[in-house]
Amino acid sequence: ILGFPRHLSQHVGGMVITRGPLDELVPIENAAMDGRTVIQWDKDDLEELGVLKVDCLCLGMLSAIRKCFQMVQSHWGPRLTLATVPKEDPLVYDMICRADTVGVFQIESRGQMSMLPRLKPRCWYDLVIEVAIVRPGPIQGNMVHPYLRRRAGLEQVHYPNEEIKAVLHRTMGVPIFQEQAMRLAIVAAGFTPGEADQLRRAMGAWRKTGVIETFREKLITGMRARGLTDEFAEQVFRQLRGFGEYGFPESHAASFALLVYVSAWLKRYYPAAFTASILNSFPMGFYAPAQLVADLQRHDVDVRPVDVNFSNWDCTLEQVPSPRTRGEGQGEGFNGNSPAPLSTLNPQLSTSSPALRLGLRMISGLRQSAGDCIVAARGKGPFASLADFSLRTGLGQAILARLSNADAFQSLDQDRRAALWQSLAHEKSPRPQPLFDQLVAEDDGLPPLEPISPAEQVFADYDTVGLSLKAHPLSFYRQQLDQARITTSAALGDTPDGRIV
Repeated sequence: ILGFPRHLSQHVGGMVITRGPLDELVPIENAAMDGRTVIQWDKDDLEELGVLKVDCLCLGMLSAIRKCFQMVQSHWGPRLTLATVPKEDPLVYDMICRADTVGVFQIESRGQMSMLPRLKPRCWYDLVIEVAIVRPGPIQGNMVHPYLRRRAGLEQVHYPNEEIKAVLHRTMGVPIFQEQAMRLAIVAAGFTPGEADQLRRAMGAWRKTGVIETFREKLITGMRARGLTDEFAEQVFRQLRGFGEYGFPESHAASFALLVYVSAWLKRYYPAAFTASILNSFPMGFYAPAQLVADLQRHDVDVRPVDVNFSNWDCTLEQVPSPRTRGEGQGEGFNGNSPAPLSTLNPQLSTSSPALRLGLRMISGLRQSAGDCIVAARGKGPFASLADFSLRTGLGQAILARLSNADAFQSLDQDRRAALWQSLAHEKSPRPQPLFDQLVAEDDGLPPLEPISPAEQVFADYDTVGLSLKAHPLSFYRQQLDQARITTSAALGDTPDGRIV
């Protein structure tokens, strides 16, 4: 019996447990992330030694949803939880079927986006299947196309007997989940529960090719003995073998599907808050901040740049509208325990939607302590000039230069080049002078500089903030691209199939 050690070590997203202190068994070293350690042996070596390894899954989307709930409550009033988000909203499923899912948990990848318009999820269990079907196991096991054909009514579903129908009817005769594979082995091939669990372990060893082949003869023989055809037996085995390339348990997919729906609902009705929450939970997901912000702008939400006079450390919302939709009745109140009516929960996606203000956290290399210092100093009123900013915050030249390069002084009528030029005059933070606190600091009379070009502004934005709200980088080369007859992505939708571009 293994006991918990005095030292626990994270290893490839997991934790290993030994009878004694782990550092007496295996070399341990510090990981790149603070407070994390890794061991120098891989998981296969640990398995050979019989050391227990537990995988610990951490979902950044849980943090993003929690932050979004808090933002919705702060700005609109409703106190949302995973249980009180209005269920089975057809408008949310319409958005999902369009593959408008950038930022949505689990269904934002290109593979999922290509599947969504074909599978057309219309309820929660459809999302359970969607999560599980775009995986190497179902794809390698040739389960995807049969399921889609049957769902579209292009292929009839046939069950050899009622026992098999009871196992596969929810997935139209196609085994998509690991639990189905285990039950199928019992009812179709005569496996005992213990043997079915061994099959599950073989399916779980998805990086060890060939392990599941050891069950082929028993599966085929067992299905023949129960009157099933060789064709059906071979088909089932091919599908089960596909799970050796990574399949999903139904319970796992069901838990994920809840987060899929909740994150999609938040994106549909509170897009600015949803995107802000993802940015505040970074790193996570498939997309960089530039792609998330560009998607938000495509949904007609205003995004505003990082600015020392307006930005907090986190991304925030500005100009929040009334929580009730324009032109609708008063509706009922929200009591915090049951879902509120949609008229009070769902602000329309229009120009009245709140704007997203990018936070100081977006500036590469800026410490949170510096951001907190800026917000605290701004509590006495907006900064009047760069010199005023320097005097009140006490931040040094290196941070002033970083903020200048990020174009964070726009509200002071300072572009990044002028701000950087003035920041060089502040060799170090001036010593506080209480007698002069009431005086407005003035910038030194430095000679003006030529502003940098729009293209240089955009490239500098990407260098410092990771995105630009000024222009798309390729817009500066559009003339050359047009002359080279390069097809734009926007034109692809109207381009005839088969044409070379």
